[in-house]
Amino acid sequence: MAKDKKMVDAITSMDEDFAKWYTDICMKAELVSYTSVKGCMVIRPYGYAIWENIQHILDTKFKELGHENVCMPMFIPESLLQKEKDHVEGFAPEVAWVTYGGSEKLEDRLCVRPTSETLFCEHYANIVHSYRDLPKLYNQWVSVVRWEKTTRPFLRSREFLWQEGHTIHETPEEAIEETERMLNVYADFCEQQLAMPVVKGRKTESDKFAGAEATYAIEALMHDGKALQAGTSHYFGDGFAKAFDITYTGRDNKLAHPFQTSWGVTTRLIGAVIMTHGDDNGLVLPPAVAPVQVVIVPIAQHKEGVLDKANELYNTLKNAGIRVKLDDSEQSPGWKFAQYEMKGVPVRLEIGPKDIENDQCVLVTRHNREKVFCKLGELVETVNERLQAVHDGLYAKALENRERRTYVCKTLDEITKALEEKGDGFVKAMWCGDEACEDKVKELTGVGSRCIPFEQEEIADTCVCCGKPAKHMVLWGKAY
Repeated sequence: MAKDKKMVDAITSMDEDFAKWYTDICMKAELVSYTSVKGCMVIRPYGYAIWENIQHILDTKFKELGHENVCMPMFIPESLLQKEKDHVEGFAPEVAWVTYGGSEKLEDRLCVRPTSETLFCEHYANIVHSYRDLPKLYNQWVSVVRWEKTTRPFLRSREFLWQEGHTIHETPEEAIEETERMLNVYADFCEQQLAMPVVKGRKTESDKFAGAEATYAIEALMHDGKALQAGTSHYFGDGFAKAFDITYTGRDNKLAHPFQTSWGVTTRLIGAVIMTHGDDNGLVLPPAVAPVQVVIVPIAQHKEGVLDKANELYNTLKNAGIRVKLDDSEQSPGWKFAQYEMKGVPVRLEIGPKDIENDQCVLVTRHNREKVFCKLGELVETVNERLQAVHDGLYAKALENRERRTYVCKTLDEITKALEEKGDGFVKAMWCGDEACEDKVKELTGVGSRCIPFEQEEIADTCVCCGKPAKHMVLWGKAY
């Protein structure tokens, strides 16, 4: 057992150093590996399997709503990028450029896509001619490049995976409805599949996407009290359409500009799962995205009948559509317990000679280590109940963390005091709408605006900063 203990002790305690704890889990749970390309990572099979499950669930939801998958080029000519001034200015500091093709210098250098609005706009201009061509509901699953100065696995890397939806509509009402619908898809996914509570809201003007009329976001609170933007949805109005000369013949036989949206989530959702649910023994995965939902660990597997019964249980669970693994390696059960705790497998199934005699097995849930005895004839039903219990337990714990770390403040001094005494978290405070006050709050307290929540509360009549009449209740926080 010394080896088992050593493996668990290799993780830095989250209370000792949260950033190191996070990196330890990424490496020890075999989610990522570093590369010789600075700021880029290898997503290892276990980590990529989590992304595939996220991708499968969301892709199914998108297609149910009528979206189609496409694939745009990786490169964007500089001349094309320059067509939308606010957009290019917003991304200029993060753009990677290709200046040579082979040994020849390019006349028009190529941007490695940081996002694909301009490419979609060029395409729409070529294919949209009449109101009958609308709407276009597109999505793509690709990688993008943003030249980040500071990187951390999943949270910020120079190349990362994401999906970006791009839609184009006949009316602003349709486009706004799409923007809000997709934000709700993300929020439902985070809460129902990732067991991660989120706050839905609108970004302030200073924090909206470059070129957008409005940006909506879902904000989650991590275990350490810092916020993480888990998904965004943008309403562009007809600004991009005008910049790229996208027109169509309307129902009145006149030329008109369409209205656009875009929306996306990235592999940072994996980072969100780690920081929301993980503990000092490793990763803790919500069942919906766990590559392995149940691991079977035979006890005294050298004894007659144990492996036969373990294989029988494996087939029963697999045939029921549960992602299950049987570990019949020669490692000790204790080593296996620690290994699969590290990897965050939601449910562990133990089966040994005494269990077989009693026609039962032992089920252990990862998030709370609760043990239950399960009759073998009720295996599938009980395992599904245990998986639901894991999800519910994770969500409840994450929600309790958020509620405990949410502070209602009426003055800047109250914000500072709450953060000093209780630690980082969400701050609810009123705001007048002036960007200067938004900046001053961050300068004096360290917390920036995360969003203007859709669910508003009237905490006070005046701005937390200047004392003038308040327009909104804002959610503030330190963020990843």
